[in-house]
Amino acid sequence: MKSIFLSHKQLFDNPLQLFRTVGTTVQASDLVLATIPDDGFALSDGSVNYYLSGEDCADRFGRDHRYSICAVRPAILLEPGDEKLLSHAREVGDVVTVELGTYPYAILEKSMRDMADKQYREGTLKKTGTGYTIAGERREVYRLGAKQIVRIPVSEETVAGYVQLSDGSVVNAAEEIFLEVRPIRWYYDEINKLLICGRALFAGLTREGANEYLREKFIAELLAEDDEEIAAGTFGTSYHIEEHDEMDMIRAFIKADIPVFIHGLTGDGKSDRVKEIDPQVLDIELVNETPESINGRAVYNETTDQIIDIKPVWLVKLERLCEDGELHILFFDELTNATKQTQAVIFKIVLERFVNNRWPLPPNARIVAAGNDRAESSVAHDLAEPLFGRFAHIYIRTTVENWMPWAVRKRINPYVMEFLANNDLYLRTAFTGTEGYADPRRWEMASRILDSSNNDFALIEPIVGRETAEAFIRFFRAQEEMTDLVKYTDEELARLSVSRKYQIAQQCLYAAAAKPKEAEELVQKLGPEFAAWFRYVLERKRERL
Repeated sequence: MKSIFLSHKQLFDNPLQLFRTVGTTVQASDLVLATIPDDGFALSDGSVNYYLSGEDCADRFGRDHRYSICAVRPAILLEPGDEKLLSHAREVGDVVTVELGTYPYAILEKSMRDMADKQYREGTLKKTGTGYTIAGERREVYRLGAKQIVRIPVSEETVAGYVQLSDGSVVNAAEEIFLEVRPIRWYYDEINKLLICGRALFAGLTREGANEYLREKFIAELLAEDDEEIAAGTFGTSYHIEEHDEMDMIRAFIKADIPVFIHGLTGDGKSDRVKEIDPQVLDIELVNETPESINGRAVYNETTDQIIDIKPVWLVKLERLCEDGELHILFFDELTNATKQTQAVIFKIVLERFVNNRWPLPPNARIVAAGNDRAESSVAHDLAEPLFGRFAHIYIRTTVENWMPWAVRKRINPYVMEFLANNDLYLRTAFTGTEGYADPRRWEMASRILDSSNNDFALIEPIVGRETAEAFIRFFRAQEEMTDLVKYTDEELARLSVSRKYQIAQQCLYAAAAKPKEAEELVQKLGPEFAAWFRYVLERKRERL
C-alpha cells in the first residue's frame, strides 16, 4: 500500500462518487487542532484546510483554494492483497467505511488526564517502545492502563492563544497534552482501491514535509504494534484500575452491552447525558405508556378468524434507527414512575431482549433507563429487585463545577454563569408547589429568557422563585463596585478549589475595564478552563453593548 494526497481532480473536477455523498469538507482531529499554526484562516467550526497533490488545497469550507497552512487528510492506495488488513467494515447507504491502523489523534479522556500527567512527572509512565512522528518530531508512546497515549505540545501559533478541543476542553498555546492512540476509520472506495481518511489526521508540517512523511514513515507507524502488546497476547494480560467520570462509565457499560440505570434528581440532565452519547437516542417516557403500548397490540382478523400481533411503533423506529450498524440507545425514561405492570413488561425486554416474546431487539441496540427517587416524586415506585438487578446503576449529581464547562459549550447567559459561580447554593432550591424554584434545567430556562429580553432580570422570578431572583439582582448590584484584584502566588492559586477559581475569574470580569492587563494575567494563571470561561462571559456581555 502507498499513502498519498488526494488530487484536485478527485475532489473537484471529476469528483469521486464518495465526495458527492459526504461532501468535501473535513473535520480536524484533536491532533490537528493542537498542532496546526492557525492564522485565523485554517479552521472554522472544526473544519480545516487540507493539502491536495501538486500545489492545490481544499479550504475549511470545502472549496478549491490555495493556503500555505494546511492539515493532512491522508489517502491510501491499496495493492493486491492489502484488503485482508481491513477490518470492521460498515455500509451506510452507498458509503462503506473500514478500520486500518492506529494513530494518536484524539484527546485522552478527561477522567484520565491527571493520572497520566502525574505518572509522567513521576517518571512512572511506562514506555511501549514505539512512537509516532508528530509535527516532524518523534514522540514516545506510553501505556496508561489499557490505553496507549502520546504527549505533545500545543502549537504556539494560534490567534486566540488557546485551543478548544473536540470534547470542549480548552488548552493554552505551548501547553502539553496527552492524545490517545485509537483505530482510524477510512472511507473505502473499492472501485479505485482507495482508502480516504474520514478526518484531517495530522498537521504542523509543510507540504514538502508532509509528502516526505507520507512516503517514508506514515504507513509503518500506522501499522506498528508495540512489543508489550504482542507479549501480552502471548503470555496473558494483567488487570488495571482506572478513574472514570460518570459519562465514561455510562459509555463503558453501553459498549459492553450491559443495561444502565441513571439515578439523579430532577433537572440533573439525565436525558441530556444520554443524548450527548447518542444524539439519535430513542426516548420512551414510560409515565405515558401502558403494557399494551410497549408490547404491541393484538388485533382480531375476521377473515382468517385469527388474532394478529402488531409490532409496537417504538420497535419499528428502533429497527430503522439501527440499520446503520452503529450502537443506538433505547432509553426508558422515568422508569420509576411507570406502573408495576409496565415495569414487569420492561423487565422481560431487559432480561430477554425480546418484545412480547416475539420480536428481538436489534443486536446493536443498547438499553439505558433513568428515574427519580421516591423521596422526590410522589408517583415514583421502587424498582422490583429482579428489575433492579438487571442494571448497572450510576448515580449522577450536577454541581456548579461540572455544570460550568457544559454551560460554556451551550452558550448559557453570562449573568447566570456569574451568579452561580459565586452562589452555588442557588443551583438547586426547594420545590414548594407555590412558586418557581431552581435546578440546572430551570437555570437553562432563565438563560433563554434573559437572552431574549436583553437581560431583563425581572423576568427570572417566575422561573427560579422570588427569593432567588432577589438574590440574583442584589449580587449584580454589589458587583458593579468591584474593580480591585487580590494578588495571589502560584502556590496559593494551586490550593484553591474549582468554585473559588470561578469566583476569582468573575472578579476579573469587573476589573477588566479599569485594569485589563492585570485581569488577563490573573485569569491566565487560573488555568485554560477558567480563562475560556472569562473570555466567553466577557464577549457575551460586550455583544449587548
